[in-house]
This record gives sequence, structure tokens and C-alpha cells, in this order.
Amino acid sequence: MKKTLVFATVAVLSASSLLPAEAALTVSRSRVIVNEGDKSVSMSVTNRNTQEPYLAQTWIEDETEAKVTSPLMVLPPVQRIEAGSKSAVRVQVLPDIGKLPKDRESVFWFNLREIPPRSDKPNVLTLALQTRLKIFWRPASIKVDAKYDSFPGIQNVTLAKNGNRYTLNNPTPYHLTFVEGLSSVKGKGKEGFEPIMVAPKAQTALNVGAADLGATPVLVFVNDYGSLRLLPFQCTGSACKAQPVITPES
Repeated sequence: MKKTLVFATVAVLSASSLLPAEAALTVSRSRVIVNEGDKSVSMSVTNRNTQEPYLAQTWIEDETEAKVTSPLMVLPPVQRIEAGSKSAVRVQVLPDIGKLPKDRESVFWFNLREIPPRSDKPNVLTLALQTRLKIFWRPASIKVDAKYDSFPGIQNVTLAKNGNRYTLNNPTPYHLTFVEGLSSVKGKGKEGFEPIMVAPKAQTALNVGAADLGATPVLVFVNDYGSLRLLPFQCTGSACKAQPVITPES
């Protein structure tokens, strides 16, 4: 999922005068899938500001959020995007990609920092906003057909009740991102549920109480296209099995 963070401030304004910032630069994807055999993946960056040009600084981080230049790198690392126009950036695959695991996805982060022109006006706050996207590299053995809007094997995901927490078991080779928890298909999202990404073949405790999700829990996940899908569970005792994926009503 994309998230925008305030990274730097210049000049001085009182805190009471600050307004929510909106990114001028937007990316054409909400996540990036790189399949084994791809030499590169491109996306467009649009400057929605029709008055001023912006610099776009891009880089890639690994799962630990450390900057890397291999096995993936992004080109160009810096470019100027004119007001109201768009440009392209490319995630380039390098030979070291062959060192990644062949039985599961690997995850990286694409980062875009927008740098606005320096203002010559006094007492002006300048914000450098950053957008982050997940990059998933997939070996050929687990490539997902473009027509498939879920993940193979997601029906094998289980929940196990341990005390007042559900533990999610992800036996698939994919990173599964859950953004909301419900107590029923038509229920409302539970307050306090924090989005989580569960690594392939890993277990994670959900961050809301089992009582909040009840005996018919539903988890909302994000597919390859950034769309939301519902994964309902049927529970018997403390064990819950996934049911068929549901496309939510628009």
C-alpha cells in the first residue's frame, strides 16, 4: 500500500497554521510486481501541480528498509518533472536477482521523494513528501496469472485462537497484506485493527482481540491490483478455515 510521510521542513510557521499536505507527485501503481524473467518494470510519475516543477528523487530499500542498488535499482534516481506533466521511472532487474529464494516472494520498497522549488517568500514552510510502494519479486514457480485477482493457495490460510488473540498462519509463498478486520461479511471494520503484512510461510498474531472479530471473522486483503477482497473464515472451536474469497460490493 502507498503511504505518504512528511520528511523535512524548512522555514518557520506556527503549529496552528499547518494544514494537511497533499503530494504533488503521484505514481501510476499502488504496488509493483516483478516476475522472474522481467528485465524491468516501468511506471509513470505525474506532477499534479500545474504551476511549478518538482524534482523526483527515487530509490529502493530492502525488507529492513536499508537502501539497496542490487538486485533491483530504480532509474533515473533524480529527475525534474515539469508542472502538469508526467515522466517515467523504471525498476531495473540486475543479475543478483538470481540469489533470491526460488520458493517464495521477496519484498522491497520503492520510494519517491518529491522536492518542491525553493520559495523566495519569507515564513514559508516547504514540505518534502515521500511515497512508498511495495515491490514484490516472484520466481517463475509462483507466477500469478494476470486474470487472477487473488492469490493461489489463499484458501489454505488459517486462524487459530490463542487466548484472546487470533494467530494467522500463511502457508502460501506470497506476502499477504491485511488492512481491516470484520466480525462478518457485512460488518464494519474493527477499531484498533492495524494493517499487517504476513510473510510467506509465516505466522502472525492479529492486533485486535479475538472477541472483537467473533466466531465469523473476516479479513480484508489487498490483491496485486491494489483492490480490496474479503477473506471470510469458518470457525470450529479455536480453529478457523478460510472460505472462498469475496469481492466487496462497491
